[in-house]
Amino acid sequence: MAGNTTTVYIPRDTTALALGADDIAEKLNEICQSQQLPVSIVRNGSRGLYWLEPLLEVQTAQGRVAYGPVTVDDLDDLLTSGCLSGERSHPLCLGFTEDIEFLRKQQRLTFARVGVIDPVSVADFSSHGGFVGLEAALKMTPQQIVQQVIDSGLRGRGGAAFPTGIKWQTVLDAQSSADPPRKYIVCNADEGDSGTYADRMIMESDPLSLIEGMVIAGLAVGAEHGYIYLREEYPLALIILTQAITAATAAGYLGDNIAGTGRRFWLDIRLGAGAYICGEETALLESLEGKRGMVRAKPPLPAIEGLFAQPTVVNNVISLATVPVILAKGADFYNSFGAGRSRGTQPFQLAGNIKQAGLVELAMGPPLCELLYDFGGGSKTGRPIKAVQVGGPLGAYLPSTQWQTPLDYEAFASIDAVLGHGGIVAFDDTVDMAEQAQFAMEFCVEQSCGKCTPCRIGSVRGKELIAAMRESGASAKQHQLLRSLSDTMINGSLCAMGSMTPIPVLSALNHFSEDFD
Repeated sequence: MAGNTTTVYIPRDTTALALGADDIAEKLNEICQSQQLPVSIVRNGSRGLYWLEPLLEVQTAQGRVAYGPVTVDDLDDLLTSGCLSGERSHPLCLGFTEDIEFLRKQQRLTFARVGVIDPVSVADFSSHGGFVGLEAALKMTPQQIVQQVIDSGLRGRGGAAFPTGIKWQTVLDAQSSADPPRKYIVCNADEGDSGTYADRMIMESDPLSLIEGMVIAGLAVGAEHGYIYLREEYPLALIILTQAITAATAAGYLGDNIAGTGRRFWLDIRLGAGAYICGEETALLESLEGKRGMVRAKPPLPAIEGLFAQPTVVNNVISLATVPVILAKGADFYNSFGAGRSRGTQPFQLAGNIKQAGLVELAMGPPLCELLYDFGGGSKTGRPIKAVQVGGPLGAYLPSTQWQTPLDYEAFASIDAVLGHGGIVAFDDTVDMAEQAQFAMEFCVEQSCGKCTPCRIGSVRGKELIAAMRESGASAKQHQLLRSLSDTMINGSLCAMGSMTPIPVLSALNHFSEDFD
């Protein structure tokens, strides 16, 4: 509340807009103008409580009071009940936003500003701890920056979980063949896994954190140019990122003179064309160079010979947006969260047949069942949850006997599963797991780049085989043949597209074999 003006926050996140947030903002503005109510409407990002969107927040002296889910028809009644003064008697009132249990139980580091600030306001970003990490990095040597990231234990949050600092060290040490020497920072924002939206939330709700992380990465490895490879299906993220880049450049945090230090970093956005395979880093680089998105053989690694054959850091959105926290608060602070070798926090995304869909950022290590029930509230239908897929369309389907597994990389690897990007999709007991297994093969048929035979042909044969098993009942010979085919794809494919497609298939076969018979 500034003076006598009341600040009201209404999200401009894609999900909130799909649920009518724009109509609410427009109607509230009309009412306030006609009644001469002193109200300032801020279009923030979503807090990630998607079952409560559109969420309207009113700033009071004691904190923000939340109301939701709000419709246009609710506005008159809300205003009459005194919501602009924070009155909490209305049925839609959720109390103080920070006290909502779903939020209160989280450990938000990367997502600390998400849903709190105006996404494209440098002043708002800075007032909530923005650019503190960059200011710290500007006082360090490249090696010191890299060492902070190594010591933090941060691993890639895009799926492979490779140590981020080790990748940066490789690029720092690599020699560029260009004249003059040239290195690149590439952000993989081609978020294509089913049930995932964390990258989109950062880009739509706190894009300056991603920009700050990319600038720090550039300082760390000696790169002066970066690219955000953005999923074409995220048009709003493109608009907000473009606005944020313009604002950061005007404020001196991008360009030829970062924060008056004479250091340089420029940033561009490039759109993908809807190909899932371009989430694989080498296919992404091919696409970024204007070629067809096909997987490259490795070695050489992109860290040695990446974009335009130069040393390149390729990280995903969450990895890069987490770096400012590490530089601002120190490697030891970030490393104090987590379990085993899985350090820090992870944004888990609840989707599918779940009562309370939304984003949950927690220190690595809680059991899967905690996400499903303590945060998700069980299935939306009220029926028992039968299976949970973690890690996108190439992740394993987990039965209830495995829901005590800690959410960390090594624990999931021990049960032949992947944590991936943190997407969690729930299915109730009406799901046909043989159909889900067939879908995994069909997905690979559609999305394979076609470069290697095990993926290109194996997925077609797998789709046909599972269809035959579902149609006439699976024989022992067909079970054996499907396992043999899966083994060939796992061990013979060029990249993770082909080698991981059998993961959901085999998990369905191992844990839900009755659905095949």
